[in-house]
Amino acid sequence: MPRPTSSIRLSDSEREKLELIASRPKSSQRDSLRARIILACAEGLKNNQVAARIGVCVQTVGKWRERFAADGMAGLADEPRSGAPRTISDKAVEDVLTKTLEGVPGHRTHWSRRTMAREMGIGQTTVGKIWRTFGVKPHVVRGFKLSKDPMFTEKVRDIVGLYLNPPDNAIVLSVDEKSQCQALERAQPVLPMDLGSPERQTHDYIRHGTTSLFAALEVATGKVTGQCHPKHRHQEFLRFLKHLDSCYPAREGEALHLIVDNYATHNTPAVRKWLLRHPRFNLHFTPTGASWLNQIERFFGLITSERIRRGSFASVKDLVAAIESYIENHNKNPKPFVWTATPEKIFNKITEAFS
Repeated sequence: MPRPTSSIRLSDSEREKLELIASRPKSSQRDSLRARIILACAEGLKNNQVAARIGVCVQTVGKWRERFAADGMAGLADEPRSGAPRTISDKAVEDVLTKTLEGVPGHRTHWSRRTMAREMGIGQTTVGKIWRTFGVKPHVVRGFKLSKDPMFTEKVRDIVGLYLNPPDNAIVLSVDEKSQCQALERAQPVLPMDLGSPERQTHDYIRHGTTSLFAALEVATGKVTGQCHPKHRHQEFLRFLKHLDSCYPAREGEALHLIVDNYATHNTPAVRKWLLRHPRFNLHFTPTGASWLNQIERFFGLITSERIRRGSFASVKDLVAAIESYIENHNKNPKPFVWTATPEKIFNKITEAFS
């Protein structure tokens, strides 16, 4: 007796998806064929009738009818194939990883695929697959700096608290200076980007001097207040504080909380004296060696990559004008940086990195 066939009933979403696959020009012939088989089965046709309509054998119709009846849309996908057998043993994989992690080739700082393949007597492609599988990257090095500040924990909690839960009736400003911004003019004109070729510039340049950018990022809005000065002494920092005082007029009960690093000019007697006369200014110092806690550093990274590094400036005046123009354009539609790391996440990440 013939085997009973499964009845196919489609939901509205399944029918819509199958019709889309069957009619979409970009669908593969394989997927389109399977979708048309199921749509025909859903009309109540028998396997031989569906086979005659579509032009395939009865066994093909029966296979996809049963697969769809059992697993739905997932049943129309190809099952994973076993693939070719492994040609390298677990012991060889372990040896490659051990040698990679516990030593370096003579007179070199790190392994390459070529040197490891030569050492182990296997192919470079095999070495690359092993490294990718276990996330090993001998060619990559990343910098780090562990703060030795004895008040590290307290300072992290203080600053992250300003980001995640700022005080009422207060403005939080991330403040720092980007010193020694060089006005570099390329020795020859920059060749613009064209179809098939990137922008090109000479490696040599003419130095026209430097400027220091003092900037304050309003954490809640992303607005930036900036000033350029020839030097970055405490005198210039005081001028910038006075500039902030004028940019943020005093309002009853409102305080300004400034996040700054441990640069000496931020804590000179003259600065402390000025702060005593302006009690609404409150300075919060980042831990020593942890300037990454200061959000203004992220803005400095943006202005460097988007305006300064690839620029060609014939004078310091041109550089200052470019910086001021960038800040002005940024403030037309400012967006704050979203800080999500709690103090506990920061402490746990440091512990994991050095455990």
